[in-house]
Amino acid sequence: MKLSKTQFRKDFEQSLTSEFATDVAKAGITETFAALSSVVKQYYTQIWQGDNQYKDRSQKKQTYYFSIEFLPGKMLKSNLLNLGILSTVREGLQELGIDLEKVAQVEPDMAIGNGGLGRLASCFMDSAASTGLPVNGNGIRYRYGLFKQKIIDGYQVELPDSWLNNVNPWEVRRADKAIEVTFGGETWLEETEDGRLIPRYRNQERVLAVPYDTAMVGFENTRVNNMCLWRSEVPQDLDVKFQNMEYMRQTSMLSAELYPDDSNYDGRLLRLKQEYFFVSAGLQRIIRHYKSNKIAPIAQIADYIAVHINDTHPALCVPEFMRLLLDENGLSWEQAWDITVKVMSYTNHTILSEALEKWPEEMVHTLLPRIYQIINEIDKRRTDELLPHVGAELIHKTRIVKDGQIHMANLAIIGSHSTNGVAKLHSDILKDVELHDFYQLYPERFNNKTNGIADRRWLQISNARLSKLLDEKIGKSWRHDLVKLEALKDFREDTETLKQLAAVKLENKKDLAALIKEKNGIEVNPEAIFDVQIKRLHAYKRQLLNVLHILKLYFDIKDQPDLEMVPRVFIFGAKAAPGYHYAKAIIKVINEIAVMINEDAVVKDRLKLVFMENYNVSLAEAIIPAADVGEQISLASKEASGTSNMKFMLNGALTMATLDGANIEIKEACGDENIFIFGLTKDEVYEYYKNGNYNARDIYEQNPVVHRILNAFIDGTIPNITNEGPEIFESLTAFNDEYFLLRDFNDYVRAQKDLENLYRDQRAWAQASLMNIATSGIFSSDRTIRQYAKDIWFIEEKSEEV
Repeated sequence: MKLSKTQFRKDFEQSLTSEFATDVAKAGITETFAALSSVVKQYYTQIWQGDNQYKDRSQKKQTYYFSIEFLPGKMLKSNLLNLGILSTVREGLQELGIDLEKVAQVEPDMAIGNGGLGRLASCFMDSAASTGLPVNGNGIRYRYGLFKQKIIDGYQVELPDSWLNNVNPWEVRRADKAIEVTFGGETWLEETEDGRLIPRYRNQERVLAVPYDTAMVGFENTRVNNMCLWRSEVPQDLDVKFQNMEYMRQTSMLSAELYPDDSNYDGRLLRLKQEYFFVSAGLQRIIRHYKSNKIAPIAQIADYIAVHINDTHPALCVPEFMRLLLDENGLSWEQAWDITVKVMSYTNHTILSEALEKWPEEMVHTLLPRIYQIINEIDKRRTDELLPHVGAELIHKTRIVKDGQIHMANLAIIGSHSTNGVAKLHSDILKDVELHDFYQLYPERFNNKTNGIADRRWLQISNARLSKLLDEKIGKSWRHDLVKLEALKDFREDTETLKQLAAVKLENKKDLAALIKEKNGIEVNPEAIFDVQIKRLHAYKRQLLNVLHILKLYFDIKDQPDLEMVPRVFIFGAKAAPGYHYAKAIIKVINEIAVMINEDAVVKDRLKLVFMENYNVSLAEAIIPAADVGEQISLASKEASGTSNMKFMLNGALTMATLDGANIEIKEACGDENIFIFGLTKDEVYEYYKNGNYNARDIYEQNPVVHRILNAFIDGTIPNITNEGPEIFESLTAFNDEYFLLRDFNDYVRAQKDLENLYRDQRAWAQASLMNIATSGIFSSDRTIRQYAKDIWFIEEKSEEV
């Protein structure tokens, strides 16, 4: 949009007056943020309205992306950038004596997601709008999100993340579009005179789902998509005798917290209830809008609507869509099933068994009796149809309902026309190993869509210095097409460009060093290697392998006080799930080792260890531009894709990597010489699984370096880990090191030495950094979302001539 500084200042000052009856000189920082957000919202509302009208008028097919979590981060600067007015507003505020960066810090991160799953969903929302694709999000408006992490005495402590204490300026409450969702009670089928079976209900629990819509503004275009988040409320017409405190509490809990503790029955029941809540509300809204617009008969809805199941959490989309077509719209089973399979598509994000949800039959039957009937009927009809052709064994392996449980991944695969993995290796593992039985039955449904990231946030917003340098060197076309970064390769031998690139990185490191000093009270050397591992704390991601190497470096210094080494700053950011005891033990150990190393006078500045609490999108935006190295060291075959690896690459960090997930494709893109590869391959891991011949205890006994490091967990070397140290020691020795840390340790040390040697040659390091940036364009989520649109959803981009 076109906007002058004069017009912006007028709009902003008028907003301060009308919203808070104050002026620029007297306004507080919170009032300033609220007034600025209100102005920005006014700027895009007209575009939003126009795009909605275009969608209704054109009746083009749209996609609805169902995800249990989104992780948008702060939206002020993102909206300003995408509207094309970031510089204008920054300069306009500056003329009024206001620093945009300080105002932006007031905005809380939207706490409606946790890790890579939610961040990917938000990158997709950004990319869909920016490429002109009609893709709408559907999730839950969590009141508290996951949790706010505090580190107290080295331990993770979970506090409520009350991100909604102040009004969320970007959302629009649509009370008139509220949907009723029902649970429990009794359900039975009655036959009508024409032979149809109609469900009847009694004693159901009623919950009102109220949508809160948030605009997803496209980058310098006229597309504004919608992210709908549902809040649970008590229906206003509910008889007062039912409105007891317990009912009201249970209703509010549906949208209270992301991933409630599922270590007990009540917690698991709440999770299942949440999943049906947002699935049912979202699908009902879609069909209501479809019918109100008189687009076409309901039997043709697959030509106009695509629904995407992001991981297994929204798998209930399949039976719920069937319910709506059968019960609410009178279609036959055959019609409804054909439509459902055409409408639904599914992304598998992990092969970890704990993430492939399974629910007890009894729980589903009690909570969702009609859905339970439909799931059983899907399972029965499929069995009857395929049994004569493929045999009992294959059918049993792929049943939805078996062993007293309902398998949600099986439901999602069977009830959709597409199942995709999120990196080439991951998709191959799905086809060849983890979902091979399904691949035999439905080979045409399986495909790969390697993940991507939204460079607008992860470069243009978070790394303004590098963005400016890129503009100067190769022009601005990369801002609309990230593959244009390839032009940077022409500067690989240009000394001045390499120096400028290194200077940008150093300034970013100075900024992060200041943040570390402010938050952690630790002084770090910006000239040191900033070696970063920021991701969810999970054993398979192997933060512990990183820790073992840090201990080796520490012992090297203690053994040789005059040892010359390139100074290293190791930076961690991670949350452990509240019930994940082992992951929380690792956090405690990291923090205690940090105290031991950082306070050791012998170590000096050669080694520092920093754990940054409450890792979130905003913290990632500060860390990633400053990273020299990104640690992507999961056991090969365990990480579906990874996206932090792509963010580090885009910002010129070199990757320390196993051949896992998208690391393989990153290696192919940037070249072997610009990445550090180590460790077992996927085939070698599966060979160990097949033969069962891995013996971690032997490595402990025979490798003196490993022996000394592991003993440090139990002999008092590391202080204050009386409980955690033995637990970790036992996991690696007595319980045979599930993720092969000790097997990969020597090769990891070798790769780390290669990294140090390359860093000593600053020109060569800058060249490798440049090549990572130049070859990162294929990991744009714009590319990914276009592939989904073309191959799975069959939707079209909006032409800007419209």
